[in-house]
Amino acid sequence: MTSKSKGTFYLTTTLPYVNAEPHLGHAMEFIRADIIVRYKKLLGYETFFNTGTDEHGIKIFQKAQSMGKDAQVFVDEHAGKFRELLAKLGISDDINFIRTTDARHVKAAQEFWRVCDNAGYIYKKSYKVKYCIGCELEKTDSELVDGKCPLHPNQQIELIEEENYFFKFSAFQERLLKLYEERPDFVVPDFRFNEIKSFVSRGLEDFSISRLKSKMPWGIEVPGDAEHVMYVWFDALVNYIAAVGWPDNEAEFKKWWPVTQYCGKDNLRQQSAMWQAMLMAAGLEPSRQIIINGFVTGEGGIKMSKSLGNVVNPLDVVNEYGTDALRYYVARELHPFEDSPFTLEKFKESYNANLANGIGNLTSRVLKMMISNNVQAPKEELDVLVEVAWKEPDLHLEKFDIKSYCDGIWREIADADKYIQDNQPFKTIKTDKEKGERQMQELMIKMFKIVSKLEAIMPETARKINDLFCKMQMPEEPLFMRRD
Repeated sequence: MTSKSKGTFYLTTTLPYVNAEPHLGHAMEFIRADIIVRYKKLLGYETFFNTGTDEHGIKIFQKAQSMGKDAQVFVDEHAGKFRELLAKLGISDDINFIRTTDARHVKAAQEFWRVCDNAGYIYKKSYKVKYCIGCELEKTDSELVDGKCPLHPNQQIELIEEENYFFKFSAFQERLLKLYEERPDFVVPDFRFNEIKSFVSRGLEDFSISRLKSKMPWGIEVPGDAEHVMYVWFDALVNYIAAVGWPDNEAEFKKWWPVTQYCGKDNLRQQSAMWQAMLMAAGLEPSRQIIINGFVTGEGGIKMSKSLGNVVNPLDVVNEYGTDALRYYVARELHPFEDSPFTLEKFKESYNANLANGIGNLTSRVLKMMISNNVQAPKEELDVLVEVAWKEPDLHLEKFDIKSYCDGIWREIADADKYIQDNQPFKTIKTDKEKGERQMQELMIKMFKIVSKLEAIMPETARKINDLFCKMQMPEEPLFMRRD
């Protein structure tokens, strides 16, 4: 990293909803976000990395009730599981972990409500609406298939009829469309951006932002009205500004804001339209950029579910194959923006081909040649490479196309293997010592470039390989043990 910061960079994931166990979709988002943050650090940026847990709402309240547990006890247990997952995934140690039950978040959410209310964007009315508990969103008839939410077809749509507070979403259509026009890369990828532009262009309806406390007590109390609690989405989204000091620490907030956000495709409307309108209502700058993930599916594109028996626990994968093996698979084998299938068979096949037989085997071959022939590292050339490494941004990572970035690394690995095959330096050195040594040093330069690029993707593996070459010693065991 350069000694002088290039600026600040703030990235957040969505906060996982803690009504169920962590799954591969959570792991994918955490890993991708961590890769981008590590990349920005390598470029010389000062970074703030945020995640946490979303802990209010009807789904959590009902789940806790069904298990005979107090809601706070239930969310405490699940928040701990997400913290454990972060550690297992090799996520940066300096990540900020915010919970929507934290006092600082509750305070920020209530102040955000007051600001929007004072600006004239909150009002109260009686209404009747169809509501999907799975999405925690209101649904129009046009969004339903055979009367059910297409994302949660096994759950009944509920009819809600009560007096609630509403947010004047309809007042922000033109401002949102102007934002989208002025920021052509505001939502990545383009086809998701087109979806939200189309949604907003059709017209916006005000949405409910409270629930009667008598019916759903598990939430943040509405300021000035003890009979209502905040709707979970209105509450949870405020974490992005609370995490960086809003409203108490203006200097800290201005240092980091605006934020780059990772989220799933089922969050497109909430993150890129609802939340942006809420920020505008509060007089705050919109987010910097929103990156939309696809889903991790089972074989044949079928959504993972316990009932189908195709759920894969990310902790099981890490415990069996190691942290960097899962990080590699997420980074290279899952499409950065589309749905991608995950099966243990596909994982093992890729692990053997690209880790055990790929970077692991190449590392051992180059080390063995240099150690066996007592070839010294080309120190001056490596020092120059250290100086120029991470001086310029990477075109793929700037577009959040992590897969294409990784494909480039593995092309370099294949190129190094081909160099060995074509030149056979282990034979050349026996007849032409100077030429053979130079070929081996060329291989070490290739390895340095590969390892440098791996730092953001597989940090522990990059560190191990770097240590082995610095000490010129063979690993005690393969970096990635082949699995049959």
